[in-house]
Amino acid sequence: MSAQKDVFIEEGSGNVFADLGLADPDTHLLKAQLVTRVAEAMQARNMTPIVAAEVTGSTQPEMSRILRGQFRSVSVEQLRVMLSRLDVP
Repeated sequence: MSAQKDVFIEEGSGNVFADLGLADPDTHLLKAQLVTRVAEAMQARNMTPIVAAEVTGSTQPEMSRILRGQFRSVSVEQLRVMLSRLDVP
C-alpha cells in the first residue's frame, strides 16, 4: 500500500508573474501577451525569425530571444511597434 499525501491546490491570480512574486507583474504579463501576438502573426504568415526581424526593424538574434521568452530588455512600446509593422491591430 502507498501512503496517501495531502495535496494542496491554490488557485492562481491569473497573472503568473504576480504569483511568482516578480516586480511589475502587470508589465511582464502585457509583454508576454504582446509577444504571443507577434508569434501568432508570424505563424499566420509563415514568417521565419529572420523575415520577421527585417519587417519589424529588429535583428534575428533579438527576435529569436523575444520568441523564447527573453523579452525583459524590450519595452512594451517596441513590441507594439513590431505588431504594427506586422499589420496586427
